[in-house]
Amino acid sequence: MIAVIDFETTGLSPAMGDRATEIAIVLLQSGQVVDRFQSLMNTGKHIPSFIETFTGISNAMLASAPSAQSVMCEASRFVGSIPMAAHNAAFDRRFWQAEMNQADQPSTQDFICTLLLSRRLYPQSPSHQLGRLVEFLNLPKAVRAHRAMADAEMATALLVQMQHDLRLTHGVNQPDHAFLRSVQRCAKYGLPALFAKQLAHSC
Repeated sequence: MIAVIDFETTGLSPAMGDRATEIAIVLLQSGQVVDRFQSLMNTGKHIPSFIETFTGISNAMLASAPSAQSVMCEASRFVGSIPMAAHNAAFDRRFWQAEMNQADQPSTQDFICTLLLSRRLYPQSPSHQLGRLVEFLNLPKAVRAHRAMADAEMATALLVQMQHDLRLTHGVNQPDHAFLRSVQRCAKYGLPALFAKQLAHSC
């Protein structure tokens, strides 16, 4: 099982004082979505006007949202020890860890990144932004991007497509989280050898 996550935030970095405003998590098992979690979260941090325009999440919406601590405690229970994935995972991992620490729920989960994986598996794509990749691969596109669940759903569809293509094109019978981590760490020239090794182990 893999937990695909997306955050909306007040800015780019928790190190600069930015906080999450919304979280969404999609649980994926054997290519099927089996559960979802989504919530706005009130950290008390003001949302800049340009971020409000970008995401559609307003300060008024967050005023009645549950506290970030309660949301992250619930998210921690929802995910448990399941390994995680995100598009541009470096961003979401930083906020996941920062918000978990704020809620006294430290986390050491491994992340895979569908952005890094797309550069390995779809080098011919004109862009590796999530929406552009979804268009390139003819996957369902969210009506309202830049909301957490919409982006998490698109990242999930992308991950499912990647697993399908690894099976069909490269003969990888079990493209699980651990193998996908190997792919994203592998240099492009090393991929054929990695796929051949995995195929040999499965025979």
